[in-house]
Amino acid sequence: MKNCVSDGNTIDFIATAAVASGAPVLLGKVVAVSLGNVALDDVGVGVTEGVFELPKVTADDITQGAQVYIKSDGMITSTASGNTLAGKAWAAAGNPSDTVWVKINA
Repeated sequence: MKNCVSDGNTIDFIATAAVASGAPVLLGKVVAVSLGNVALDDVGVGVTEGVFELPKVTADDITQGAQVYIKSDGMITSTASGNTLAGKAWAAAGNPSDTVWVKINA
């Protein structure tokens, strides 16, 4: 097929700030997890499918299967207002946990 440009599992991006390997990156309404360290203004590659352990707002009590959102600082939260849908919680993560497993873009 001549018109297939990508399998949709990864996406290239230009870093608007330094990005650590494994960190979530918000690209419009798409969440990607960086495959490596990326310096400011460099091109990086992010994964757009899968389940990842991501940093969360410590005080949030997130139940398994709940919709979760990403804040502009890359933290996962249960608060929809002012944030972007990140996916679904793959496992529960109560208060005071620092991370949550997220099936991104789900």
